[in-house]
Amino acid sequence: MIFMQKVEIKSGGFRFVGQLLEDEAPKTCEVFKSMLPLKSSFIHVRWSGEGIWIPYGDTRTGLKYENHISHPAKGEMLLYPGGISEMEIIMSYGRCCFASQYGQLAGNHFLTVVEGLEDLYEFGRKVLYEGAQEIEIKLL
Repeated sequence: MIFMQKVEIKSGGFRFVGQLLEDEAPKTCEVFKSMLPLKSSFIHVRWSGEGIWIPYGDTRTGLKYENHISHPAKGEMLLYPGGISEMEIIMSYGRCCFASQYGQLAGNHFLTVVEGLEDLYEFGRKVLYEGAQEIEIKLL
């Protein structure tokens, strides 16, 4: 059993704590931890429903599929390593089917929100109606 590290996610006046899924997606978690502390912006998804994302364009990490899913539940975060579409991190705040303009995608589920989940829908709607929100993610 690998020790499950947690991260703090702050954005738009909200605070969430996520648990890294190091048993299920060890390589993805290592890549994500190498990106921390992460400072960027969450924007609302275009194709996937109730989700927010951080686009990374042509960035590639060498990751392959690992613990990949297409229908993240509320509070699940995926890292899509790129390929058909650009590399990105997406978090579901409600009903979500991960997709791009080219169709349905699958991303590596590497993190699940374990604190603040009750505020996630409100935060997602804030991103939808008020636009991009600065985000900071760091290890706890």
